[in-house]
Amino acid sequence: MFRLLAFHNGRRLDREFLLIGGSTYILGRGADAGLHADWDDRISRRHVELHAEADGVTVRKLPQSSNPLFVDGDVSAEATLASGEAFVIGATRFEVQQVTQSDSPGSRPIQQLAINRQQLEGVRYDDAAKRIEVLTSLPAVIRESGVERDLHIRLASLLLAGVQNADGVAIVGLSESQRPRVFHQEQRFETGRLMQPSVRLISEAMEQQTTILHVWDDAETKTEQYTQVAGYGWAWCTPFTDITTERAFYITGRSLPENSAASERRLHADIKFTEFIADIVGSLQRQRRLERQQSGLRQFFSPPILEALGRDLDTSMLEPRECDVTVLFCDLRGFSHRAEEESHNLTGLLEQVSLALEVMTSQILRFGGVTGDFQGDAALGFWGWPLASDAAPLNACRAALAIREEFSKAQADPDHPLKDFETSIGIAHGRAVAGKIGTREQVKVTVFGPVVNLASRLESMTRELHVSVLIDEFLDKQIREKLPKDEGRVRRLLQVLPYGMDRTLLVSELVPPESHCPALTDQHLADFEKGVALFISGQWSEAWKYLHRMPAEDRAQDYLSMLITQHDRKSPADWDGIVHMKKKSG
Repeated sequence: MFRLLAFHNGRRLDREFLLIGGSTYILGRGADAGLHADWDDRISRRHVELHAEADGVTVRKLPQSSNPLFVDGDVSAEATLASGEAFVIGATRFEVQQVTQSDSPGSRPIQQLAINRQQLEGVRYDDAAKRIEVLTSLPAVIRESGVERDLHIRLASLLLAGVQNADGVAIVGLSESQRPRVFHQEQRFETGRLMQPSVRLISEAMEQQTTILHVWDDAETKTEQYTQVAGYGWAWCTPFTDITTERAFYITGRSLPENSAASERRLHADIKFTEFIADIVGSLQRQRRLERQQSGLRQFFSPPILEALGRDLDTSMLEPRECDVTVLFCDLRGFSHRAEEESHNLTGLLEQVSLALEVMTSQILRFGGVTGDFQGDAALGFWGWPLASDAAPLNACRAALAIREEFSKAQADPDHPLKDFETSIGIAHGRAVAGKIGTREQVKVTVFGPVVNLASRLESMTRELHVSVLIDEFLDKQIREKLPKDEGRVRRLLQVLPYGMDRTLLVSELVPPESHCPALTDQHLADFEKGVALFISGQWSEAWKYLHRMPAEDRAQDYLSMLITQHDRKSPADWDGIVHMKKKSG
């Protein structure tokens, strides 16, 4: 048996892998790799194959891996390594070390049996009613155990109740360094001495992932520190799956009566019962882990995406990759000023902000988006990853309109906790890198790229342009061609060069349908766009007439009217149709 140590950029990692003789392993960054090495981006999803034997470990580079395998400083396709030797992939050095496990001196078992489950199928219980009584309490034991130690205590007590021949029960496993460890133990009788579980028995059961039975010769040793000190003459170890790793039940008792067929049958029945318990615990713990993972992912993904991940939560589809995404950035207006005003009641303000963020994220998820990072009082959502969809741009716009409507309803209710809050939203479409970051147990998702910055800039510009939702030219076209007018409308506002950017933008406002915003009719939108076209072409006096056909409560005309007024309704001589923002908005 060997262990594989990992050193990344010269620093020893706390990740170790146990390599059992005769077994073959795949090392890589992918979730399906048996040896999961996700800290080095130069390691492929399935990079090398490792085969352990008694005298060494053979490492072979897989054809699909991209970066080379180095052994002794040379590129190698395959090599056999002895204890103390190493291989290198990327910035990670993997060192092979032989593991030597010793049991108590003089306490080698006179019998060692690897229990085959087929041997136990015909075993019958003499006390089935008692064992069923114990089993009925098992789901509650797992459900009501809040922490790992509490679970171990309850499981040990349950096994002592169900295995009448047992004098001691322990929950054992492998430590982070892959060495046998006892996590909790209980004895039926107080003897003044602690039970000393066999290191060899634990190691062999965990390596082989099957029940191992040891029977010791009680006459061989009487040294008080060893396994049979309290009269223990036999023990078995049965592995099971705990919520985060592998554990095992260690059951031990006094010597069996010599040549007792009844005692042997009873022993086999107890082993069968222990394996039954292990199966149930493993199944319930796997279900518990799955529920925890789904609960965590539910915060970020809509139900259709969770369904695509499957019951096994195949998170390989969440790996970061470049794709077309639609990004929505939503912020609360005037939050910094409000925080200063309510510095005496920050807890109350936090509750309001949390409620506002809940409104934003619920609508993002409702329309199939992914929730990314929160930035104080702002929420980021995006569409097009992990599942590409032609409807992604429109769904982002639907989510924005739904958020706008929820806050409008809150403002109309004097008793609503969000009555004084307003939102501003920017939406942009483009290429980005989207994917997960974090660990296998806890996944966070995010999106990187210029499109994210553009969505943020559009959100900031809503304040200057006095609108709620700004979108880019791509989304403007999508809405005009594909979104029914009873869901939403659009109007062009101006052609602008934002501060600090090199590319001009034709920005538009996303407007609710006329049924939700009757004061702003379709004719109003047509007149406004006619005014914008005249403004861009330099006919500012004519533009003024069309812009001022808007209802009084509509403030989208204010910015253009200000520019026109400043120049006495005449465009500058060098006018090119582009408004140059003098500072970063917001």
